[in-house]
Amino acid sequence: MNTKIKKVVLAYSGGLDTSVILKWLQDVYHCEVVTFTADIGQGEEVAPARAKALKMGIKRENIFIDDLREEFVRDFVFPMFRANAVYEGEYLLGTSIARPLIAKRLIDIARKTNADAISHGATGKGNDQVRFELGAYALMPDVKVIAPWREWDLLSREKLLAYADKHGIPVDYKKRKGGGAPYSMDANLLHISYEGGVLEDPAFEPEDSMWRITVSPEKAPNKPEVVSLTYRRGDIVAINGKKLSPAKVLEKLNQLGGKHGVGRLDLVENRYVGMKSRGCYETPGGTIMLKAHRAMESITLDREVLALKDDLMPRYARMVYNGYWFSPERLLLQSLIDQSQAAVNGTVKVKLYKGTVMTVSRISPNSLFDPAISTFEDDRGAYDQKDAAGFIRLNALRLRIAAKLNKQRK
Repeated sequence: MNTKIKKVVLAYSGGLDTSVILKWLQDVYHCEVVTFTADIGQGEEVAPARAKALKMGIKRENIFIDDLREEFVRDFVFPMFRANAVYEGEYLLGTSIARPLIAKRLIDIARKTNADAISHGATGKGNDQVRFELGAYALMPDVKVIAPWREWDLLSREKLLAYADKHGIPVDYKKRKGGGAPYSMDANLLHISYEGGVLEDPAFEPEDSMWRITVSPEKAPNKPEVVSLTYRRGDIVAINGKKLSPAKVLEKLNQLGGKHGVGRLDLVENRYVGMKSRGCYETPGGTIMLKAHRAMESITLDREVLALKDDLMPRYARMVYNGYWFSPERLLLQSLIDQSQAAVNGTVKVKLYKGTVMTVSRISPNSLFDPAISTFEDDRGAYDQKDAAGFIRLNALRLRIAAKLNKQRK
């Protein structure tokens, strides 16, 4: 344990874990603590974190509470959705994409306050420790990282509560009915995740009351709703004709998708540290964005460009999931993806109905769709169907050679 640290910046929510960590840092490292609380749209008041930090003896000038909602969507969520990134075929990376922004701001504050270390509340079992620390090291190579969950023996909620009670630490922690621990939740503008508790049994179906921002598809309106999304260079800039900022776009789509039961996911995923983990996710706005963006690209991108993006997407998604947002390979790939989005302009209409998102219309000034060629009616010579014969025979050549050789062997 390094006891020479003079000042540390703590990613601080004011919840149980980080409240205990704050006191623990003071007692164990005897260092000055700077707290950083990020508002990335988690839907909870962040102002109480200031009062809690003050009560724990943190200097007023050492308390940072930042509204990062616009930066989060503009510089992190939107670029990721230009890539159509989906991890293991289902997960829209709602937790993963928030971590590099928090790491970036931790380092900004460390430089501003001349701190020599940062600290976080991620456990030694999870992915977030990797994401926070890889991001921090990429931006400040010599920064020291304090990860209490890898050092202390407070390895249960009961021990944390006992520590908080012993030291007079103010925490808000409520038990579920029946005495079990509540779900571990992570929320931001893109999603809410639920883990732990009864969800650790992958056979357990969570009760409907768990979900916070979506109604169940069964209880969604019986009437579908059509939503118009305007794209510019791969990003949504307006909904139903109304121009909105990036954060407002996601807020509106969350409201629309949640109303219609869109975006629920129950997933067992493979964590970076090697174990399988079960999580439930609500990503209504992101689910709509993914569907609509694919529709916009379908008429504006060349076939092979789109195929190349599809080939690279799983790699990109793993980079985000595994914490390599600031890596040279992700930055290089992002540059390639962003170049492809120059033509992704126009309007997509999607129909929301009982948990589903269906594309019903797409229009673009850059559309590569040519009705004169694709028509089943008389194309007036736009396409010579005889050309297909030579193309097919050339592509069948290797198959015919192999078939003849196999016949001779028999």
